[in-house]
Amino acid sequence: MSAVRKLRVAVVGLGIGRSHLLAYRTLADRYEIAAVCDLDANRLDAVAKELELGIATQRTTQFEDLLDTDRFDVIDLCTPPHTHRPLLEATLGAGLHAICEKPLVGSLADLDAVTAAARNAGRTVFPIFQYRFGNGLARLKHLQAKGFAREAYLSTIETSWLRGAKYYAVPWRGKWATELGGCCLTHALHAHDILTYVNGPITTVAAQLATRVNAIEVEDCAAISLGMANGSVATLAVTLGAAEEISRLRFMFADLTAESRSRDQYRPGNEPWHIKGKTPELDAAIDAALADFAPQLESFEGEFAAIHATLVDGAPPPVTLDDARQSLELITAIYHAAETKSVVTLPLARDHPKYASWVPASRSFATHTGAARG
Repeated sequence: MSAVRKLRVAVVGLGIGRSHLLAYRTLADRYEIAAVCDLDANRLDAVAKELELGIATQRTTQFEDLLDTDRFDVIDLCTPPHTHRPLLEATLGAGLHAICEKPLVGSLADLDAVTAAARNAGRTVFPIFQYRFGNGLARLKHLQAKGFAREAYLSTIETSWLRGAKYYAVPWRGKWATELGGCCLTHALHAHDILTYVNGPITTVAAQLATRVNAIEVEDCAAISLGMANGSVATLAVTLGAAEEISRLRFMFADLTAESRSRDQYRPGNEPWHIKGKTPELDAAIDAALADFAPQLESFEGEFAAIHATLVDGAPPPVTLDDARQSLELITAIYHAAETKSVVTLPLARDHPKYASWVPASRSFATHTGAARG
């Protein structure tokens, strides 16, 4: 049996990038951590030491050092949101594949530009959507593939986290120019992606946003109502002022209800999930349909393993720029609906007033009334 070809990856930005590195380390048969990059030399050295990255792993504070196809296959971008488009375009222009954290870019216009750059370069951009890679969620998708959970009624997605003054002391956070948005974009984007992953396209969006918890520019509370193309309805609820953190996904269908019950707010797709049929007969049929379900790698490990299969074995991409578009189109609609106090219809055309930027004209949704807490 021939050896598995390793992909040489460079990780840029060692905040969330540290979590990516931990995942690559568990996939040492598929990835070589060829370089790490961060503007903060102290953090660069600290993470490299903590993770015991040897001398074979390049350390650099200069992104330009990585634009070399002789030494790298993939660049993994974990930098602040406002940097993503130029770094993606530079990566693709150098002939390298890209993995990029959320949000991929700052507008639908930016996304179209990156899509064109990827097409022209003949390279692939993989947006990070690690919530899709959880075995609880995978059981629901397995059932859907076997004919269950087809007629949706109501879906509720809840993201209740706690972020205070210490979190927002990082200079780029909480600002439209650098974070590009608030709790809907930075904290709940992955959970909201699961709604369309399970139930398909959104057709209408109404939103109420507020800045209640922190003295920041962007929103930190949201209540959103959605109409789905399949005829069902959905709600999205987000706050950064919760005393107890949880991400909860609940899907109600004609034949069953599926609910995430993981207490890890960053891995709601992971087990445990509770899937309950409407009748004892349906419960028995669900159990039988799940008999051949095979658990897979989860979270970042699951997505990176699937990316390796795409680039080495020719498997279909696990996540695509179309997935990113669907996610960013929802963000655009949420901000436009909240600003105009209207119901927004999807999809959005290129002539939509928020195509080039979803930032509200007033750059504020409500007067801050809460007290930021660390």
